[in-house]
Amino acid sequence: MIRLEEITPANWRLGLKVSEAQAHCVSSNAGLLARAYAFRQNRSNAYVIYNGSIPIGMALYYDCDERNAYDFSQFFIDERYQGKGFGLEAARQILERMEHDGKFDKVILCYIDGNEAAKKCMKSWASI
Repeated sequence: MIRLEEITPANWRLGLKVSEAQAHCVSSNAGLLARAYAFRQNRSNAYVIYNGSIPIGMALYYDCDERNAYDFSQFFIDERYQGKGFGLEAARQILERMEHDGKFDKVILCYIDGNEAAKKCMKSWASI
């Protein structure tokens, strides 16, 4: 069962990572946390994604007032757990949280040009 937990001092050092081929496309754990801290004035929301009790990924979004949208800026599933549908379910839960919050009705998705896996994954979110 996929669930989200806010990142805390107790759960941020998990050793999660993507493959070497994907490493240039996503932030490290520390990079995601730095961005969450930098955007704390914009209500940043940083999560560890769990499958039951097993940490499998991380995600971050925050308010982007100038574009009247949520900026879903960081998202990754550890290389060991990719391709199993976990990302789709985690994204659904995050988008549901945004909808429940209700501040904006738009989401900005960020990914590196050339990252076809991220592009394909994000396109699948359109059906959520």
